[in-house]
Amino acid sequence: MAAVISFSQVSKRYPGGGEALCGIDFSIEAGELVFITGHSGAGKSTLLKLIAAIERASSGTVLVGGQNVGALGSRGIPFLRRKLGLVFQDQKLLYDRSVFENVMLPLRIAGQATRDAARRARAALDKVGLLERERARPMALSGGEQQRLCIARAVVNRPAILIADEPTSNLDGDSARRVLDLFRSFHQVGVTVLIATHDPAAAADMAPRLLSLARGRLT
Repeated sequence: MAAVISFSQVSKRYPGGGEALCGIDFSIEAGELVFITGHSGAGKSTLLKLIAAIERASSGTVLVGGQNVGALGSRGIPFLRRKLGLVFQDQKLLYDRSVFENVMLPLRIAGQATRDAARRARAALDKVGLLERERARPMALSGGEQQRLCIARAVVNRPAILIADEPTSNLDGDSARRVLDLFRSFHQVGVTVLIATHDPAAAADMAPRLLSLARGRLT
């Protein structure tokens, strides 16, 4: 089976800083569940951002769906991201809009017809258990509910690859388990899932493939 994500001798250096990643080599096949573990500052977030073209590699090649991400121009990046569902810590919710409108936004950007977009938005909210809160504002939600709202927004475009950066950080045990159960459910229907976490115990009952980073290197 062909890899959907492939890193070949990938390094990332920041100006005036250290090397966030060094000589990274791995590939991920369609439908895999992969946890990327490592200490804070190990390079987990940088690795995920290279996949989404939020950051560019300093050297080496990152392929997503056979495309060289580093060679994409500004017009190609939105098409890449339509294949991806992204749950990043710095992806802010729109607090002046309702839960429903937050999930509708990616569909509006993609030019979906309003009726179909509304149906898909409600299906995504139902999947994460927030359909009854669709009229609420994000500020009225708990931390776990806000994270589930981020997941609904990430999956509403039905991406082939779902990427999450520390999705259970700052959540209590029950909320964290519910969020991880959501990722498990998406994996079970064939979505490729990558989750970065500093807590390998979070993956204990999900039996994922583990990629472990230490100081920017795969160990």
